Amino acid sequence: MPIRQMKESSEQHLVIKTHMQNSINQPQKHHKTAQNGKGPPQPLQESSNTKPQNQTSPPAKNRGRRRGRGGRKSDQGDVCMRPCSRPCTVVHKPVVNPIGDLLSTTSSGPIETGKNVCEMEMGPGFPTSSKSLSFARRPGYGQVGSKCIVKANHFFAELPDKDLNQYDVTITPEVASRTVNRAIMAELVRLYKESDLGMRLPAYDGRKSLYTAGKLPFAWKEFAIKLVDAQDGISGPKREREYKVVIKFVARANMYHLSQFLAGKHADAPQEALQILDIVLRELSTKRYCPVGRSFFSPDIRAPQRLGDGLESWCGFYQSIRPTQMGLSLNIDMASAAFIEPLPVIEFVAQLLGKDVLSRPLSDSDRVKIKKGLRGVKVEVTHRGSVRRKYRVSGLTSQPTRELVFPVDDNSTMKSVVEYFQEMYGFTIQHAHLPCLQVGNQKKANYLPMEACKIVEGQRYTKRLNERQITALLKVTCQRPRDRENDILQTVQNNAYDQDPYAKEFGIKISEKLASVEARILPAPWLKYHETGKEKDCLPQVGQWNMMNKKMINGMTVSRWACINFSRSVQESVARGFCNELAQMCQVSGMEFNSEPVIPIYNARPEHVEKALKHVYHASTNRTKGKELELLLAILPDNNGSLYGDLKRICETDLGLLTQCCLSKHVFKISKQYLANVSLKINVKMGGRNTVLLDAISCRIPLVSDIPTIIFGADVTHPENGEDSSPSIAAVVASQDWPEVTKYAGLVCAQAHRQELIQDLYKTWQDPVRGTVSGGMIRDLLISFRKATGQKPLRIIFYRRVLDGVSEGQFYQVLLYELDAIRKACASLEPNYQPPVTFIVVQKRHHTRLFANNHRDRTSTDKSGNILPGTVVDSKICHPTEFDFYLCSHAGIQGTSRPAHYHVLWDENNFTADGIQSLTNNLCYTYARCTRSVSVVPPAYYAHLAAFRARFYTEPVMHETGSAGSGAGHGAKGTRTGESGVRPLPALKENVKRVMFYC
Repeated sequence: MPIRQMKESSEQHLVIKTHMQNSINQPQKHHKTAQNGKGPPQPLQESSNTKPQNQTSPPAKNRGRRRGRGGRKSDQGDVCMRPCSRPCTVVHKPVVNPIGDLLSTTSSGPIETGKNVCEMEMGPGFPTSSKSLSFARRPGYGQVGSKCIVKANHFFAELPDKDLNQYDVTITPEVASRTVNRAIMAELVRLYKESDLGMRLPAYDGRKSLYTAGKLPFAWKEFAIKLVDAQDGISGPKREREYKVVIKFVARANMYHLSQFLAGKHADAPQEALQILDIVLRELSTKRYCPVGRSFFSPDIRAPQRLGDGLESWCGFYQSIRPTQMGLSLNIDMASAAFIEPLPVIEFVAQLLGKDVLSRPLSDSDRVKIKKGLRGVKVEVTHRGSVRRKYRVSGLTSQPTRELVFPVDDNSTMKSVVEYFQEMYGFTIQHAHLPCLQVGNQKKANYLPMEACKIVEGQRYTKRLNERQITALLKVTCQRPRDRENDILQTVQNNAYDQDPYAKEFGIKISEKLASVEARILPAPWLKYHETGKEKDCLPQVGQWNMMNKKMINGMTVSRWACINFSRSVQESVARGFCNELAQMCQVSGMEFNSEPVIPIYNARPEHVEKALKHVYHASTNRTKGKELELLLAILPDNNGSLYGDLKRICETDLGLLTQCCLSKHVFKISKQYLANVSLKINVKMGGRNTVLLDAISCRIPLVSDIPTIIFGADVTHPENGEDSSPSIAAVVASQDWPEVTKYAGLVCAQAHRQELIQDLYKTWQDPVRGTVSGGMIRDLLISFRKATGQKPLRIIFYRRVLDGVSEGQFYQVLLYELDAIRKACASLEPNYQPPVTFIVVQKRHHTRLFANNHRDRTSTDKSGNILPGTVVDSKICHPTEFDFYLCSHAGIQGTSRPAHYHVLWDENNFTADGIQSLTNNLCYTYARCTRSVSVVPPAYYAHLAAFRARFYTEPVMHETGSAGSGAGHGAKGTRTGESGVRPLPALKENVKRVMFYC
């Protein structure tokens, strides 16, 4: 039975853009591998001091099209290197700059984020603006793997043959709401389409831009538009507001530029033309549905499902037009989101509190919960018959309605809210023990009784969902591939783009068929296990394998361990039995694991977590005569609130304890699969390795095995909506065991709120004694690699995970800033030390889905009905000229698999398409926490986990109730500390830096 990973954390999303031609070429020796043979590939014959002949590059049109998996060759000179300390012979390759020994004895110490001042300027000779660089061009198409056909949720869009024109729109007085802006422009089009607009039907972005197919009869014109104000005050008739609208010609979109770009004859995408087409195709859906970002939702698409606590799920669809190799493509995908249920406010409050609110008085904590739940929510009054005015809730009164009074005239004559509503509207307030809603601003707040209000439909819920709501939402969104494909096709038919008046106006035609795309299924790599096991080598089947008859290739020893039980439902005998079973599984899997803990199992309450952990730590140290505990097992309640985050923070930043947490449900129901999974995690936490790629042991991974290569993973996680003062967390991990590239060490840092660029990759600061001091995460990890391997990295591969919404312009900024930081970090270690870099952006939460060409063909799908692991696509739906590909490296478990999108932005190592695709796919089989290939390349995955873990390290935050919560799910408030204005994370203990993302 394969060991499944516990839970893949939320993934992230990729966009597309252009490449820098590389000035540095690396030669590469090709090795033939028996990937599809009956047995594992045999090791290569050892070679001694082999020196490759200088070769010239093949013609450009043939680059990357060879079946070999290595990189392209070029002329280069030799350089002396230290011999490899590994038991395999490596053919040493020349590098760009002759460099001496890396300064292994120099360390900048812990990364400081307080009073240090980072250098932000770009290095000499490096482009300082996005206009001076271009992204990596596609070196060719991959050939490795068995070919197949898949379908993609991309629909061909025929280019319009009309002139597209942009106009600037100025509305006076200025309006912040897009909805109001759209209403103004809709009224303008209604009044003037047949006259002043010359029968044009314009598309409007809701802000400053208007687009037309063909020119308007004027270059500049002013219009006066009257609009009824639906947001008027509580009393008095609705007012009619007058707006002045000025429309001015700006530019004509270059459609020829777009056609040349799609044909691969122009490097830069004409963003203006693409933006116009995107807005045109969104115009009708914006009027029909509730727009949220690039998605549209409606309760009419599918009946909403209740999520609990006054929320419901709405179904919808995502839509985006993008340039691809097949031309313009409309990407359509299904979507779901949480909306506030349009309930009477009293019913919403009852659901929110989970109790009857009509007869019971509210506690202070109830009021706080209601205030947080309704703040910013739009409500409409129900006590005035057909008059349904809408207001946004700004707060909640501290007094019940029956105690509220307010002045009704300049003489300070007071009247109660109950009397006012009775006299003014004939409305009797039945539940005067409840507080009133406050609407309007604080200077002039108005009171509305809860029972006189109903929540307006169509308001998306943007705050954090609880576990129960997340589970309910996942049930709605989880669709089998065939069902998702059918829903996508149905959505395209319902949208009827051929009948869309805006699409017709602009001459855009959308196909109703899914794109049929050529794909390849890359072979799974052979994995190496310990020689003492019955199975020394393993070839995964359909992306999975198991630990039966296998032993970890580097099993570690755990002599001193203890167990702490925070679950009241787990008796000591049950906990002891679980620990015995886990110890046996660790031993069977190849570890030396002491059967007995150093102290008896300690029972503790979750609210006493810090006291309990310190007691176990000190008691264990005393029992072992000063020797520190190697591992702490922790049994947690299934619903443990902040306990998990508190435990990790205390153990990893204060005590220096490595921990393994287990939920009580797994303790009661002991599963061999679960125990084997936990044993894998324990082994890597102890510094061991579970398995490695056989090709890595044999030193035959192209552009990795030839010279010491370090593989980085980097990610930034941002606080959730509503946490305006919380910092963003950046994490960088790096391989530490060349040539195997299986073990990683990691560093984390806090940085400014919503800052996507990683600030602490490299920095300098002034020290009173040492002068200018260099530091940063890249520098520290390079030094760590040298200490661990005895080699300095002579090649860098950098997988950078980015957010869903990162634009192509931000891609440039990420590459410019972070590649420059890598350069500076290398140069700070040694003059002229500049190993070639390959910089790859990784996105997971995009909206491209790949479906089997024939859902009934079981040979082309896995058990879940998804495409097979290893499926790679680098044509048709990919970028017209740049080096990107989609890779589905994992087998589906439930729902529809989402391929990861990899975009090679910069490549000085000259990877072929096969080289980077095979490397990335093979690395996905080295994820340490399960016996499955994973959906994102492990270094990027580990960086995401490390950044997520570091949010637990932030200090407890005071909530409105006055109680302190842990850093779990919360960020430290942005206390100004030095130049960054961000409170630094607490320092990690040394034994934790390499394992926090394995925990």
